[in-house]
Amino acid sequence: MLYFSCKQDKIKEITYKQYNSWSEDIRCELIDGIPYMMSSPTRWHQQVAGNIHGQLWSWLEGKPCEVYIAPFDVRLFPEDDESDKIVLQPDVMVVCGEKKLSDGRACKGAPDFVVEVVSKSSQGRDFAAKKALYEKAGVREYWVVDEGAVYKYVPIDGVYEETVYELETDSKIEVEVLPGCSINFR
Repeated sequence: MLYFSCKQDKIKEITYKQYNSWSEDIRCELIDGIPYMMSSPTRWHQQVAGNIHGQLWSWLEGKPCEVYIAPFDVRLFPEDDESDKIVLQPDVMVVCGEKKLSDGRACKGAPDFVVEVVSKSSQGRDFAAKKALYEKAGVREYWVVDEGAVYKYVPIDGVYEETVYELETDSKIEVEVLPGCSINFR
C-alpha cells in the first residue's frame, strides 16, 4: 500500500522500513522519501541492460565482485533503524564487497559500478537526481546509456567528470573500476 497524504498537496515521505513492507510486485524507487513508480521497460532497454549484465557476468566469473540486474534495491545511505529515504534500483550494478550484501535483500551502501539505461520516463532522474546521489554516496563509476551514446562518470577529487562515447564510433568502452574489463556495444 502506498502512503499518500492530501494535506497541502504533499506526498508523505516514505522510509525504507515502510517501503520494505510493500508487496514485491510494486516497482518503485525512493528519492528523498518520495516514491517514483516504475513502469515496465521497453524491449530495447531490456536488450541493452541484459547484454551489459551478461558481459559483466562472464568477465566477473571467479572474481570477488558480483553483478546484479534490476530489480535489486540499493540503500545508498542505510540507517540501522531503516529510516533511510533513498532506495534505488539501478538497471545493472557491480558490488565488490560481501559486507554490503550481507542482509540478502539489498545493497547497503554504494555499489562500485552502476549502469542506468535511459527510459523516457526516467531520463531526468538518471542524469540529475540519481547522478547526484551516486556521486554523493561514492559510486566509483556511473554510466548512463541511451540509444546514441554512453555517458561515463568517474569521480575526480569526489566530483564526477563526464566522458561521452558516441555509439556509432566507439564499440568498446573500458570499465575503469574493473581493470581489463570492457563492454562491447557494437
